[in-house]
Order: sequence, then C-alpha cells, then structure tokens
Amino acid sequence: MRIGIFGNDYQAGKQESIKTLFDKIRLLNGRVWVEAGFYRYLSEQFAYTPEIEGVIESEIFPLDLVISLGGDGTFLRTAAWVGRQEIPVLGINTGRLGFLADIGTNEIVETLEEVFRGDYLTEERSLLELQTPLSQYGTNNFALNEIAVLKRDTSSMIAIHTYLNEEFLTTYLADGLLVATPTGSTAYSMSVNGPIIIPQANNIVLSPVAPHSLNVRPLVIPEDYCIRLKVETRNGNFLISLDGRSTVYPSESEFLINKANFCVKIVKRTRQRFYDTLRKKLLWGTDVREVAFVKNNV
Repeated sequence: MRIGIFGNDYQAGKQESIKTLFDKIRLLNGRVWVEAGFYRYLSEQFAYTPEIEGVIESEIFPLDLVISLGGDGTFLRTAAWVGRQEIPVLGINTGRLGFLADIGTNEIVETLEEVFRGDYLTEERSLLELQTPLSQYGTNNFALNEIAVLKRDTSSMIAIHTYLNEEFLTTYLADGLLVATPTGSTAYSMSVNGPIIIPQANNIVLSPVAPHSLNVRPLVIPEDYCIRLKVETRNGNFLISLDGRSTVYPSESEFLINKANFCVKIVKRTRQRFYDTLRKKLLWGTDVREVAFVKNNV
C-alpha cells in the first residue's frame, strides 16, 4: 500500500506517536511518502529521518491512502492538497477536539492493521466551490468546512445581498455569513448557533455571524442550490475565507458558491459512527456536573 503522510509543525510531545506510525507502516510492508515541509520539520526538530520512498512536493501524487497527522486544521489542509484526486484520507488526532481527525494516538497500531486488511469504511464528504472573477484562490477554490464572508478591520457591519438560484433571499447586515457543508456544521457554523447536520444529509447551511437583526436565523438549503452573494462594506474591503485560507476582496464584489463536482473521502473505522462522535466530543447525554466533579477530585 502506498501511503502519504501530512502533518503540522507543532508536534511537541508527540515524537513517540509519530515513530509508532512510521514503524507500524514499515512492519506492514507499506511504502511511505511524506509531504516535504513535514519531512523537514521531522528531520530538523526531532532529528528523525524515517525510511521513505520520497517527499511530496507537487499537487499530483499516485497514492492509495493519505494520513493527516495533527488536528482538524491539518486535516483541512491535507484535504486541500489531495483535491480532485479523491484519495481516501485518514485523520490521526494529535490536536484537541478532532471531528475530522478522530483517530486517537492510542489507536494507531490497531487502526493501521484494520486499514491494511481492508477493514474500514469511507465516507464521501461534499465540498463547496467559490467562483469569482478575481480568481485569487486559483485552482484551490474549494472548502470542505465552510466559505466565510467576514468584515475586516472595522466595527462596522457588512451588507451581504444573498440570492438562491437567482431568487433574492435577504440582505444580511452582520459581521459575516458562513456557508457551511454538513462537515463544517460542527465547526465555525456551530459556534454561531448553526444546526448540526449529519454527514449523509444533502444540505448546506447559511449561518449569519452576529446579525444586526435578532430574528435572522441559520437557514438550511439543498446542496444543489446556487448561492450568489454581493457584499458592500463601509471601509472598502472584506474577507473571504475558505477553511481558514483568507483573502481580501473589495466592496461591491460578487461571487457564486456551488457544490463542487468531486468529494473528499474520509476513512473511518468500521465501528465509528457520527453519533458516537457527538456523544464523545460534545458530551451529548453526559451530565457535565459529574465530569467537573470527577476532574476536581482526581
């Protein structure tokens, strides 16, 4: 099996987990390629140079599996690298919460054994595509979590004129607007009180950020709708962010958001379920008073 490994440059205290990952792949007769920046980090910061077939520097790499080593931010960057190739991505969590990178470091050995014998599931996750005449994102104009339109360097709100399939919806007067996939519904959108959408739902959600009108609420729409936005600001510019990759646009800019014509394939262990993640990560069904009591008395 040909495996690519991507990681971030903050792995303090994770050296043993990283070595366990590389050692186990070698024991399973896997062939490894490592993203060039991460390989430099390993060799310079840890003085660790694992046996690999080569480094990944271009946008095309014929692999069977990609492993993201880090948190959800690292997973999003890895998904952007993979792009249209639709190579399955496995997320190993060395970060914090971990909705996308949900394999714990204590599960590395067992998970790799399952993957090498084909005992795993893949979930296809939709992406959003940003279309704008300015083309400042080039070919990397896709988002797995959300496309965010946000104010910049001012306390003044922005006006976001919003059309669905060329029918006027409303003008959001707010600090911003999030257009989120089901995957992104547990990220930024959830922090502004957007609904959680299960990954299998064919929907996206529009979630305003600090709207001027309190009766403006998140709106769930079909994923095949075309969204057209025109943004006006007092200070002359605003931000568009694709999964955290931000670019400044001038006021009066207009752009389209559609569902992308490809997906990201996420590797899941066969016993992993989205509802388990909600209970584990968001403590659904857990009495938080009991959790606090246990922590304070350990």
